[in-house]
This record gives sequence, C-alpha cells and structure tokens, in this order.
Amino acid sequence: MEQQAARLSDDLNPDPVKVIAVASGKGGVGKTNVSINLAVSLANRGSKVMLMDADLGLANVAVVLGLQPKLNLADVLNGNSTLEEIIIKGPSDILVVPASSGDQHMAGLSEAEHAGLIRVFSDLNTGLDTLIIDTAAGITDSVVSFSRAASEVLVVVCDEPASVTDAYALIKVLNRDHGVTRFRILANMVESMTQGSELFGKLLKVTSRFLDVTLDYVGIIPMDEYLRKAVQKQWCVVNAFPRSRSANAFGKLAAAVDRWPVAESSGGSLEFFFERLVRT
Repeated sequence: MEQQAARLSDDLNPDPVKVIAVASGKGGVGKTNVSINLAVSLANRGSKVMLMDADLGLANVAVVLGLQPKLNLADVLNGNSTLEEIIIKGPSDILVVPASSGDQHMAGLSEAEHAGLIRVFSDLNTGLDTLIIDTAAGITDSVVSFSRAASEVLVVVCDEPASVTDAYALIKVLNRDHGVTRFRILANMVESMTQGSELFGKLLKVTSRFLDVTLDYVGIIPMDEYLRKAVQKQWCVVNAFPRSRSANAFGKLAAAVDRWPVAESSGGSLEFFFERLVRT
C-alpha cells in the first residue's frame, strides 16, 4: 500500500523538468546538430529526454534524423491534435516534438500563441527528465519566448565574427529586455580546446563590459569529419560513430548537463512545466 501511495504521489506530483533552450543568434553554427546529439547523449546516460523543434516555420529536426512525422505543432495549435498525439520516437528513444516546414503562419505566431504552446507542455503526463528546445536562428519572437520560458539557455557559437556578434545580440536582448542573467556557452566546430577558450574569451570580454550577465563556458564540440558523415546519412553522430571526437565531446557535455540543477521557478507564469516548478 505504501508503494502504491508513493507511485500515485509521483504521478500527481511529477518532478520538475530541466528545460534547455539551445540558441545561437546566427544560423549555420550547427545548433540543430548540437540539440539532437545532446538529447541522444543524455538518453544514452539514462535520462528520459524530449526534443522540441522550435523552428516553427522552417523545421528541420525531423529531416536531420530521417523521421517522417504525420502531425506537428501546427496541428496542436489548430486544435486538431493533442501534444501527445504528435510526439514521435527518435534514436535512443528520445521523444521528438516535430514542427512544420514552409508554414508562414507558424513562423509568425503572436506572443499569446507562443505562450499557448508553452503552457500545453504542463499537461504532459510523460515522466520527463529533460526538455531540449532547438530554437530558430536569429532573435525572433519565438526565440525570445522559448528562451525566456526555459530554465537554461545554451548559446552555440563558432569562430566567425558574425557568430560572436549575433550571440552577443541575443544575450543582450534576453538580458536587458527580459531579465535573463545566466547563459551557458558552447564553442562549436572548433579545431582545439585553445580555439574554443579564445572564442569564449571574445564573447566574455564584450558582455562583461556592457551587460550584467554570468556566462558559463561548457566546452567545445570539435570539427569532425564523422559528424559531417552522420549528417549526410541522417544519423546522430553519437550513435553512428560513438568513438569519434565529436561523439566524445557530446558525451562530456551531457555529463555536465546532468550535473546542472533544475532551476527554481522565477515567479513568472510563462515557463515550461510551470506547475511542476511551483509545486516543487
């Protein structure tokens, strides 16, 4: 009876979910590959992970993974499906929330519609540990909404001036306009640890001068031919080539993410799984 009561309590009061928005400011820095391989790496470590494609009008998570969803977030927004009905399984049993591609309306949703999508997640009964949000490129309303509603913002940068500039612009908007004060920084597609540290130093120099934020450097994903091969075959590199440099780096990143505490509710109502945070 005690065990049954404990299970019932867990069902009625699920643990809070670690929500990570993966953002970049600039497109073309490998953000979607980071989102996918981090999700699979966490699942391989035993976590129950959901990956949301939040590039609502130009979705590509399903394409990169070779999945063919019949339904997507547009069906949820239109009231034709529930969130549970559109979820599909990806590699290592990650749960994928697909979005639509080539849908101009979805690309230009209002702030209220973004809030509605975020609140839908609170009704999920799936016992998730982590939700990873692959945001769109740029500093669109959707990027801001989903990043604000996450407990962590992981900013992906590569060693290009435009990438550093756009990452700073994203951090500036989220900090000055929306009060986000902590960001995790990942250097992607770099040749060495030294190059990654130097890239982080460039971003830290400008943010420390003009913004009141904390940047946490979480390491690098190296340039890797095996990652390119995996993308071409619509595989995730951590499963296709588990001994590659990039797969090893994703494993280290996942281990670090597992140690991140689940952030407490900030007190705002626009948060993923808000009820679970408040209950905790």
